[in-house]
Amino acid sequence: MRTPTPAHASLAYPAGGARTGTSTGAGAAHAKAILLGEHAAVYGAPALALPVHGLGVHADVAPAEAILLGSELFTGPAAEAPARLWPVLTAVRAALDHQPSLSGARVQIRSSVPYERGLGSSAAVAAAVARAVADLGGAELSPDALYGIVQEAERVAHGHPSGLDARAVTTGGPIRFQRGQASPVRVGSPLVFTLADSGASGSTAQAVAQVRARRDADPAAVDTVIDRIATLTEAATGDLTRGDGVALGERMTQTHHLLAGLGVSDHRLDALVAAALAAGAAGAKLTGGGQGGCIIALARSTEHAEQLGSALRAAGAPRTWTTTVPAR
Repeated sequence: MRTPTPAHASLAYPAGGARTGTSTGAGAAHAKAILLGEHAAVYGAPALALPVHGLGVHADVAPAEAILLGSELFTGPAAEAPARLWPVLTAVRAALDHQPSLSGARVQIRSSVPYERGLGSSAAVAAAVARAVADLGGAELSPDALYGIVQEAERVAHGHPSGLDARAVTTGGPIRFQRGQASPVRVGSPLVFTLADSGASGSTAQAVAQVRARRDADPAAVDTVIDRIATLTEAATGDLTRGDGVALGERMTQTHHLLAGLGVSDHRLDALVAAALAAGAAGAKLTGGGQGGCIIALARSTEHAEQLGSALRAAGAPRTWTTTVPAR
């Protein structure tokens, strides 16, 4: 489902959206990065997420008697699809349930969102597919219906998802997420972030299960960490609104250390965070489930973001991306 991305890419906020089709349908969604609040969101705490529009998924759908998939990972009938594509099939079937006139679909998927890197690949694919099926059926899904379809797919992919990815991959700007509900966050001044791939896959389901096991064994200690992450996340919402990159960066770094204490970081992520800070980042942390995946670092300018990318690749990141969150 992926198309190659260069070792470094600068990501912007493109215009455009899904079209309305007749004999075919099309849908799209984008990657996301969690700014603060991962893992804590599973227990009802708030989280902040950013859209990463330059990494995206596009799905094309045509009528068919059964479900047929076409992607980088697999091409063929649903019955022969490997287990890693079951979340996609779940999204297709759930989307078809909203379109009683359709008995099946031929689905072609193109994605530049790295798989198993904490950037919302599975949710973005599910959202793009759901939108494409709705486009084929001539009906637009409501935000809640789309969220429900993506969440069904996410449960297959991750077990007990908070719902953050399902909201974040379909919204145009930063969001505050809590208990299934998302609200837009105002951004006081443009902020530039550098994302870096650790080179290792991360399993959100495994990381969430590990934190849950820790909490079962010592609820007081883990709840203290979750409460602290929640406090930092709420304060960071104000930082975004004021455009205070210095304060935001400090809270990002503090959150990384708290997440590391929960056991969801690893030596690769810690090394990249340290490299970003050494290169002058205002703050840096893992983003997503952890135990592999990516980090996100707050740059001081667009030029500095390019320097951060170079420093992070020198520190071992096989790929980096730069994305700007405009004032809004």
